[in-house]
Amino acid sequence: MPLICENVSLKKHNTFGVAAEARWFAEIQSEQDLVDLFADSKVQDLPLLIIGGGSNMLFTQDVDGLVVWMNNKGITHCEEAESILVTAAAGEVWNDLVNYTVNHGFAGMENLSLIPGTVGASPVQNIGAYGVELDTIFESCKAFEIKTGQFRTFTKSECGFSYRESIFKQELKGRYIITEVTYRLKKSAEINSSYGAIQDELANRGIEHPSIKDISEVVSAIRVSKLPDPSTIGNAGSFFKNPIISISQFRQIQSSFPDIVHYPVGTDKIKLAAGWLIEQCGWKGKIQGNTGTWKNQALVLVNHGNASGKEVFDFSEQIIQSVYARFKVRLEREVNVI
Repeated sequence: MPLICENVSLKKHNTFGVAAEARWFAEIQSEQDLVDLFADSKVQDLPLLIIGGGSNMLFTQDVDGLVVWMNNKGITHCEEAESILVTAAAGEVWNDLVNYTVNHGFAGMENLSLIPGTVGASPVQNIGAYGVELDTIFESCKAFEIKTGQFRTFTKSECGFSYRESIFKQELKGRYIITEVTYRLKKSAEINSSYGAIQDELANRGIEHPSIKDISEVVSAIRVSKLPDPSTIGNAGSFFKNPIISISQFRQIQSSFPDIVHYPVGTDKIKLAAGWLIEQCGWKGKIQGNTGTWKNQALVLVNHGNASGKEVFDFSEQIIQSVYARFKVRLEREVNVI
């Protein structure tokens, strides 16, 4: 039975570094810990929050309930005819898993290098970066049903993936806790270097035929150049989703802003760069009180030392209103607001 602690500070459990407190707190190191914890009906009745690396959340208040920290570890793999199945525990740091796959020569995760957070959050958030989305490599995940105490495996088709969304954020929110995730990777690489600044960075390094290790290193370098280190300045990475709009709406905007950064999504949608929209509204590098936007990337909101979660939230609302006033596009927060 994992120890349940009372009145625990969550400041070190969120990369924004904002102050918040959990009424009760439990660390999970194994699947059996979950079974034991929720065998007590009193625990099941408590308001519940599941956390991993705390890299995609903003605490605007204390948590008057039970915070469960998934800190289980382990990575394994098995080979099939043309692919590799890699399974990682939910508490594994995401980038540790990416490094594991790259070092073993397993292709598919390299473009997702240096995304903050843990493995368990990957299907919940349906993460993606630099032209690669999670659902292209996702095989299945194992999850614990809180009410019944049983484990269930979810296939890709059962996860309801859409842009930065999943069934775990919608219909099944609060009902399951992901304990491990399995990914299907490739033995032979299909290099994806078309997104963002990857090609330019490869050219700067004189690399004409990149390996998956090259792609991983380049993506990591680009992210480091744009994004602040949470250990130095509090942040949750990209604070807003890149908005997806219809082609007709895009053409209306493009007529007034011909340089607008955009990417096609399927045959009838366009994805806009939220960072570009925010920057055009004059928010890049802006400091307001204890919070602001990062000097190198307007999409990232930061804590300059003593910001409260509410202060960050209110600042983000100003950005949302500003972008809408200029472009008639309403940004959505990617972070989970608690």
